[in-house]
Amino acid sequence: MTASPPPPPAPSAPSSDRRPVRRLFAALSPGAERNLLDTLRGERAGGVLLLLGTVVALVWANTAGESYTQVRDTVVGPAALHLDLTVGQWATDGLLAIFFFVVGLELKREIVVGELRDVRTAVVPIVAALGGMLVPAGLYLAVNLSAPDGAPQGWAVPTATDIAFAVAVLALVGRNLPSALRAFLLTLAVVDDLLAIIVIAAFYSDQVAFGWLAASFAAVAVLWFVLRRGWTSPLLLVPLALAAWAFMHTSGVHATIAGVLVGFVVPASPAATQRALRLPDLPEESLAERFEHRWRPVSAGFAVPVFALFAAGVPLSAGSFGEAFADPAALGVALGLVLGKPLGILAATWLVATFTHAALAPGLSWGDVLGIGVLGGIGFTVSLLVGELAFGDGSTHEHVVVAILASSAAAALLGATALAARGRRHARRVDSGDVAAADG
Repeated sequence: MTASPPPPPAPSAPSSDRRPVRRLFAALSPGAERNLLDTLRGERAGGVLLLLGTVVALVWANTAGESYTQVRDTVVGPAALHLDLTVGQWATDGLLAIFFFVVGLELKREIVVGELRDVRTAVVPIVAALGGMLVPAGLYLAVNLSAPDGAPQGWAVPTATDIAFAVAVLALVGRNLPSALRAFLLTLAVVDDLLAIIVIAAFYSDQVAFGWLAASFAAVAVLWFVLRRGWTSPLLLVPLALAAWAFMHTSGVHATIAGVLVGFVVPASPAATQRALRLPDLPEESLAERFEHRWRPVSAGFAVPVFALFAAGVPLSAGSFGEAFADPAALGVALGLVLGKPLGILAATWLVATFTHAALAPGLSWGDVLGIGVLGGIGFTVSLLVGELAFGDGSTHEHVVVAILASSAAAALLGATALAARGRRHARRVDSGDVAAADG
């Protein structure tokens, strides 16, 4: 008896019904890869100088505290223009505006030619940054709202990631990690800074003088027009930027916001630069790239280290750490940075993967994401700024500074250890021939 032929295979579902699996951290666009390489190229030196400024501040404040305070509190500037500021205020309001100008350029490039230009790739670092902001703020408030002497106004201190320190640590230990994972940290930190900028403008500005604020916006608008006309002489651009900064400072909104706005109006794509400068051919780099290359050394090599010099100088003693962490504000900052940041980043990324049917790129694991989250707990420059805005001078501010320094050091050590182990694992995969999985 002849066996009947096997039944034909069931037809596969039409391709239109299949939902392609999107890979998290799988690939970089050319513009995003260029952004990443530019940032990694200079952040290690910037992180070292930032650390040096912090060490000098601590040594100076604890060996010659009177002279440190005298220099920091020396008033410089014309009172008629409301610019009679102390040296410490010039470092916070003036020099950090340069740092935020570079951040504004980075943000503009990410939005125009980087990871943030595409909603499908931008949603991951944006949601991760939101999680890395909400969970630390929640932990801080949980501690301070329940304590009799709590200080809930400092809720935003543990929400920021320091780009210079975090990327510098990653550059030291993450040589064997996939480049997409490094791009995730960079983009997350940039979005984190954008959220911090919004928080500073909305919650930590004085009573706003809208006339001066309008004058600052007008100066930024003139700057935008000038750049679109192709006029790039520093003799024109620098006075306009300084006017925008001075008007913003006088308005009561924190002056660093002007730095971000100035960065935002610079053309960030080669095509926009070609139109603005009326070039016959498409340039290799945009005006934003050109300005970033020019100003990043000023920011990383001078502005941020000097800010750290006058922001991190707190007296330390055998009992100072115990006194600091007995303060609910300092305890909330420490919990937010060391625990809240990694939990928030990991949970938010997991939610994206769960509800958008996305998956990690081959070769990556949630351990990689957790390591990046731990590294995100390095909150230094912006955390110190927000701490100063929230608490001013006094013992609580000193306790918060101690908490930021100790927690950032702990996050750097834990994150470096975790990512170094992950890097060794990826290197072993490459050595065993599983290159595709390791590259992810």
